[in-house]
Amino acid sequence: MSDQPAPRPGPTNSIADVAGIHVGHYSRVGDGWLTGTTVLRMPADGAVAGVDVRGGGPGTRETDLLDPRNLVERVHAITLSGGSAFGLAAADGVMTALYDDGIGFPMGRPGEVVPIVPGAVIFDLGRGGQFAARPDASFGQAAYAAAKVDPAPGTPAVPQGVVGAGTGARAGGLKGGVGTASTVLPNGTVVAALVVVNAVGSCVDPRTGELYAVRFGFPGEFPELPAVDPDRLAAAKDAAAAEPTPLKPTLATTIGVIATTATLTKAQCAKVAGIGHDGFARGIRPVHTMFDGDTLFTVATGERGADGIPDPFAFHALLDAAGDTVTRAIGHAMLAATTVSTPAGTMRSYLDALHTPAQ
Repeated sequence: MSDQPAPRPGPTNSIADVAGIHVGHYSRVGDGWLTGTTVLRMPADGAVAGVDVRGGGPGTRETDLLDPRNLVERVHAITLSGGSAFGLAAADGVMTALYDDGIGFPMGRPGEVVPIVPGAVIFDLGRGGQFAARPDASFGQAAYAAAKVDPAPGTPAVPQGVVGAGTGARAGGLKGGVGTASTVLPNGTVVAALVVVNAVGSCVDPRTGELYAVRFGFPGEFPELPAVDPDRLAAAKDAAAAEPTPLKPTLATTIGVIATTATLTKAQCAKVAGIGHDGFARGIRPVHTMFDGDTLFTVATGERGADGIPDPFAFHALLDAAGDTVTRAIGHAMLAATTVSTPAGTMRSYLDALHTPAQ
């Protein structure tokens, strides 16, 4: 029997457990708005990055740059946003803020830098009541500013649920949102994920009402919930199907970021992102549809230096953990989401639809 410790969640069970990764959210709600932007700020010298795009309708920025055949290896921030393709403009604000901080790919004399800010978006247009209410560069600047502020004592390291890019998210007829989780491997490597759940598919097993993701949690990670009454499950299905905003093409996309303290190459980061999509598939059914733009980035900070260069077996363990961590993040997103009502209709949370006692 091995004396090595078993994998476990990190201290905050969030992507903040990867030192140097800072998350900032900006949301706008009311007066026709229900959207937002999330920024993940990297260490000042950036992080090696890769990406894997699987959905049939992606909205992305700077993903070709992350091809291992191309020059730039490190990114300085990643922007996740609502607003569909319009929301890609949020990354402009992040670029400007990074430039003002003197952070970016060096292009010559001091201060002459170009920040590298890949991004991806979800479709949430019109969910607050106004189709034209969408993030712009100011959202990126505000989320980046939030990522520079340490969480107040007693508050979550990374807020989850209806916040940032998850503000207008919806998943299979229920309210979606932002979720995060982390894993510490026996060798000390940390792998973590932050996911914005906004899927055509459902995160709920239609036979039991259980979230697909909870079976992948660590002992005690997810709350013990009572079995769902079959009549209530049927009623929740009917309510989701009858919502006033019916499913239309492109009304979807789940996006996220995996981060690790390991020392990886761009190609290895791309592989981690690819395996992370297995985590999507375990937590959402169906996934990677033609109406989803499912995209995962992976960033490696290299915090562990030479000790963090994985041999093939250690890399296999990291890949395995990455997939499960993504699935757990999906579970946390759905449990943290709260019911939202706007002029466009009501999106009920998983807990309200299936577990909150009727009043």
